[in-house]
Amino acid sequence: MVVYRERDSDSGFQRGETLEEEKQQNEFDLVQESVSLIEYVARLGDFRSTQRHECYSLVRRMKILLPFFDEIRLFGACIPPHAVAALSKLKKVVCLAKKLLKTCSDGSKIFLALETEAMMVKFNAVYENLCQVLDEMPYDEIDVSVEVREQVELMVTQLRRGKRRKHTQDMELAVDLMVISSKTNERTADIAIIERLAKKLGLQTVEDLKKETIAIRILAKERGQTSECVVQVIEILDNFKRILGMEVTNIFEEPVKPKMLEKSASLVIPHEFLCPITLEVMRDPVIIASGQTFERESIQKWFDCNNRTCPKTRETLAHLSLAPNHALKNLITQWSEKNNYKHPTTEDLASPQGPCVKEEEISSLVEELSSPELEVQLRAVKDIRMLSKEQPESRVLFANCRAIPALVKLLPHQNPKIQEHAVTSLLNLSIDDTNKKLIAQQKAIPVIINVLRNGSMESRENSAAALFSLSMLDENKVTIALSEGIPALVDLLKTGTVRGKKDAVTALFNLCLNQANKARAIDAGIVPPLQLLVKDKRMGMVDEALSMFLLLATHPQGRYEIGKLSFIGMLVDVIRDGTPKNKECAASVLLELSLNNSSHILAALQFGIYEHLVEVSQTGTNRAQRKAHAILQLMRTSDQLP
Repeated sequence: MVVYRERDSDSGFQRGETLEEEKQQNEFDLVQESVSLIEYVARLGDFRSTQRHECYSLVRRMKILLPFFDEIRLFGACIPPHAVAALSKLKKVVCLAKKLLKTCSDGSKIFLALETEAMMVKFNAVYENLCQVLDEMPYDEIDVSVEVREQVELMVTQLRRGKRRKHTQDMELAVDLMVISSKTNERTADIAIIERLAKKLGLQTVEDLKKETIAIRILAKERGQTSECVVQVIEILDNFKRILGMEVTNIFEEPVKPKMLEKSASLVIPHEFLCPITLEVMRDPVIIASGQTFERESIQKWFDCNNRTCPKTRETLAHLSLAPNHALKNLITQWSEKNNYKHPTTEDLASPQGPCVKEEEISSLVEELSSPELEVQLRAVKDIRMLSKEQPESRVLFANCRAIPALVKLLPHQNPKIQEHAVTSLLNLSIDDTNKKLIAQQKAIPVIINVLRNGSMESRENSAAALFSLSMLDENKVTIALSEGIPALVDLLKTGTVRGKKDAVTALFNLCLNQANKARAIDAGIVPPLQLLVKDKRMGMVDEALSMFLLLATHPQGRYEIGKLSFIGMLVDVIRDGTPKNKECAASVLLELSLNNSSHILAALQFGIYEHLVEVSQTGTNRAQRKAHAILQLMRTSDQLP
């Protein structure tokens, strides 16, 4: 180690020794703090599903740096000042990575789903900084082993190779978020999307949503309660609450402190004392067949509604017997006496819940579907439609009572109202994933497609919504396509009402997540009606049409069909005159086309896009700015800037 001393006096020598000790301490601190940061992120585990793959990949690569730091720390190599500076830069990048990983571990799941692309940009920034710092690291002067150096250099190579990957999951999230963020009236199909999205994001229980609410409050402190992203996140949270039957309230209002906790404001209730259903301290804990413990009254209500699964694990139960959990009850009693805890009264816990539908009533309705009397059939199928929409727990019961084959038989009925109610009932029942499979097994998909072609307009619309719901299962995507469902949906896209067009484009989007179905949709003539939707802003479907174009642009045949000169001009018009969201979608499509064919950039320049792109890159939405910057960068690299 080089130490600069004043040679003229003993005091100078002593000062040099002090500087050397401080420098050794600084080097040790840099290495130790970097190691501590990496060990911290290695302990993080509950990463949000939308970033989980990227998080684990980053953590795995950061851990490769541990042997590098260990050799510096253990062998005590003499490190020159510029190497210390390089280690300092490396520590800053590790700090940046830790902050990003912490956000992906603790942040709002909904916000991170909405910001999937923005988060990917942040990961790429960490990768780029990490590669740059490690490239500039003076390994020879630090004196690390050849083996460790090769491991680090291999990691840098992998980081560069793995940058900017594309994930199909992002497209699935895009269509789900697009539909439930729509301002149109709530549809039963939308409920299916909300349930699927809640499942994807792990927001299916009351406890999940309470944790998410806390994360959203933290987000609101950072970005403001009235910011666009926070408002959108809260709207989606409220949708999840409605699905669970929770009351929708203002999340920024401080919850009222329960009376039983007034004497012990800092009281922490052990998690195992809480019933998983009510999240209240249990009075009479009982064990069910899955081995989970619940409050007796709560689990009994669950069983009384004809549920045969464990509310916590979702597994089917071998029996419905309840065994008292005496050990836990004794622990709760001792804890309550010690902490002066009093259980809330029945009035405190009361919450209005709708009546559970009775199995006898359901069986009777299913039998009436086969009645020779038209009025009885009509009344029964209408009641099934309403019950299956308003009471989610009835969907499994209807399936158990063989309502699905009975409803499928009614699909070809000559009475248009019976046909409409039958296809809409199947739509409602299909919200349950098991029912999706049962409906397909009953060969209902070709019959639903026939209703889509020949039924009344409302029947056609609800048939499209039913196909969308069924297409959430990958095997049903193939079945619908092989049953000629895509041409029928394209026809509704051409001739339907506004609601029909929305149902059609949503179903087509989901079907085209299957690569082969993109070609089928193009062959069916999807491009011209989508172009009309982009042109006619009065329809209010510009974003939906452009999102569909973005999906088609990932297929070679799609790029050929939509990459015509007239379409490029249309995109330029939207980037010039559209809403902020329109501009974002149009820029995304143009970027996807241009990445595969630079002639599209020249065509866009001929339509005068440059100044509009510059404006979007400065004033557009966050995503629009990123897309605009990327297109401008492509223009520079292809030497086509004016």
